[in-house]
Amino acid sequence: MGTEELVRLEDVWVHYDSVPVLEGINLTIKSNDFLGIIGPNGGGKTTLLKVILGLIKPSRGKVTVMGQPPEKGRRFIGYISQFNLFDRDFPISVFDVVLMGRYSQTGLLRRYTEEDKMAATEALKAVEMLDYKDRQIGRLSGGEQQRVFIARALATNPKLLLLDEPTASIDPDMQAEFYELLDRLKEKMAIVLVSHDISAVSIYVSEIACLNHQLFYHGSKEVSAEELEKSYHCPIQLIAHGTVPHRVLKEH
Repeated sequence: MGTEELVRLEDVWVHYDSVPVLEGINLTIKSNDFLGIIGPNGGGKTTLLKVILGLIKPSRGKVTVMGQPPEKGRRFIGYISQFNLFDRDFPISVFDVVLMGRYSQTGLLRRYTEEDKMAATEALKAVEMLDYKDRQIGRLSGGEQQRVFIARALATNPKLLLLDEPTASIDPDMQAEFYELLDRLKEKMAIVLVSHDISAVSIYVSEIACLNHQLFYHGSKEVSAEELEKSYHCPIQLIAHGTVPHRVLKEH
């Protein structure tokens, strides 16, 4: 299967109250990409994802998703936000949460079809949560809930999965399993992962970009200390841990 261009950003700028949040962003995401985006808080990472989804309109520049404006092309994208706020006592099952991902196909006023239910079942299988389908979502652990939210995104059969700090609510002991799940999913779709976990990102992703209003990206996972210093505005020290290189921030 050939490589397909999914997303293109050309000289994209975003301003909040005349203050630039994204400055001259150029980025192409293709069908075989597993891109990790790192950078400091307030650097524009979440804003970038919302621009791709068409939720924020750039002040300048051009964005296309599957060759279309993002408002039309985003039906090909699954999105996991940084914060999933919901009433943990609300009596909704895991299966019904995943079925919600089919709204883009069914519309709010249509009944779910057998095709919708099959898509939800297959999505739960993909994240190894089918045995939990009748559980109340609020009774699951943080890691289990994130798997369910990914299944909800997968129910639309996306070509691209966007994840914004997906391990923020997951116990550290469960994070390795979560990243291994993404490692399996990358065989079926492109993935963009926003994370502060530089070491984990460097292990699992194929390419790394640094974002702090400007994007430092060269299409590989080799990021120089100089580029990290430009992004984080503080010194970087390179250390070795076993066979995996880790980059950490010096005290500053």
